[in-house]
Amino acid sequence: MPAQILINQSFREIRVARVENGELVEFFVERKKDMSVVGNIYKGRVTRVLPGMQAAFVEIGLPKAGFLYAGNVYDPAKSDDSDSNMNEESEELPTADTSSIETHQNLMKNISELVHEGESLIMQVIKEPLGTKGARLTGHLSIPGRFLVYLPNSKHLGVSRRIENSDERDRLKKIVTKNRPPQGGFIVRTVAEGAGEKHLKDDMEYLVRSWGNIKKAADKQKNPGLVYSDLDLATRIIRDRVSDDVERVMVDDMELYKRVTKFVQNVLPRFKKRIEIHDKQSHIFELFGIETEVNRALGRKVWLKSGGYIVIDEAEALTTIDVNSGRFVGSRNLEDTILQTNVEAVKEIAYQIRLRNLGGIIVLDFIDMQKSQARDRIYQSLLEEMVKDPVKTNVLPISELGLIEMTRKRTQESLRKKLLSPCSYCDGRGSVKSRETLAAQLIRDCIKESRLAGSSSGNLAVYCHPSLASYFSEDDREAVEYLEKETGLHLIVKADPNLHLEEYEIFDKDS
Repeated sequence: MPAQILINQSFREIRVARVENGELVEFFVERKKDMSVVGNIYKGRVTRVLPGMQAAFVEIGLPKAGFLYAGNVYDPAKSDDSDSNMNEESEELPTADTSSIETHQNLMKNISELVHEGESLIMQVIKEPLGTKGARLTGHLSIPGRFLVYLPNSKHLGVSRRIENSDERDRLKKIVTKNRPPQGGFIVRTVAEGAGEKHLKDDMEYLVRSWGNIKKAADKQKNPGLVYSDLDLATRIIRDRVSDDVERVMVDDMELYKRVTKFVQNVLPRFKKRIEIHDKQSHIFELFGIETEVNRALGRKVWLKSGGYIVIDEAEALTTIDVNSGRFVGSRNLEDTILQTNVEAVKEIAYQIRLRNLGGIIVLDFIDMQKSQARDRIYQSLLEEMVKDPVKTNVLPISELGLIEMTRKRTQESLRKKLLSPCSYCDGRGSVKSRETLAAQLIRDCIKESRLAGSSSGNLAVYCHPSLASYFSEDDREAVEYLEKETGLHLIVKADPNLHLEEYEIFDKDS
């Protein structure tokens, strides 16, 4: 299906949108202050070995030391010559742990046999630092190109499973086998389908040359630090996502346009004419309705055309998506109404998962269907929709409870986590205590305070948020009378707009 890629450059961020048939299907944002380190290669130094955890801490020049599991240590003594139809895990970032045989062999060894304190290693980040945890590292390096991913520490040869035609898989494998260098392995990427031998050979030479530059930089570098970083968001998306189905790439910043054009000229010359500069008379995202769709994607509830809706809740460990019939009452019978709502929800769910970049465990709660044929139809429809998603997913059939469990590889933070911060009022809970709950809690605390401390003034002053103060003065005078009778004190309620809705202060105060 025809697609366009729109790139917006602003003061501190780059935003990229992919539009298919006039509809936003993917949205990416990268800010200078929090650019991803996943895929970056560092020269590191082992600072601590933890045999009990089969892991080691490695200083790589970031604020926190990286974490290296035994299974992710590259052991030159363990090299495998066999080929493998390895899956290409991601279209955006280098794959991690690409040598499963070496990983298994390393798990048979103690970490103390693999690395030692003070040892220098070349490491690649496979997981971002998070909270108090440092980045997760691997020694099984992978360098992505346009058509291939180069594995300098492996001899495996794999073809992306998304290339389903067996003849095409064999053709690509023969080309890579014929031209591959003595050292290193390759994964043929999905975008290589249909590519000629010259393009694959050029990509191979570019990747091998890049690895040579990385090794030279690491040899010269004495202290832990960065030796290779992946492309910025704009050029990375062009490298990974521009194919024959992309009609044009529009960039709204001249400096970025020149950089992108130069990259395309060197790596993807046949697509050079598809790169366009957008004039500033109208905002590129406003022109295509991108801002509206992004704001919609930040909401919890998404309405369906029929009147039904889905509710998306992101938790720490998983995401749940609930389907509801809403205002839709159907025209025939209940079973048809339920099926029609679920069928419509399937397409919207697949769209929202991709647009919001949801990852990890995802649980879908469809409206309960009695007929097995209806459940099978929903499952098959979801599989067909998820095929459009370039990120690896695994979808299980509908369970006895009417749930579909699925996983989607995390490539980066979800759109909500990228663009939103936890509410300072509710602390990310999504709700605050009601005024009735706070009033009852305050009364209990006032009684407790009066009994513990007594009162020399005969007054009890409460400072609270204006919303709670008005509740006592206008809606629940009975509560005030009860409190005064219970404590024998006169209650003075003062509104303080600087206090949080759930905060209040109690004082013994002269009238």
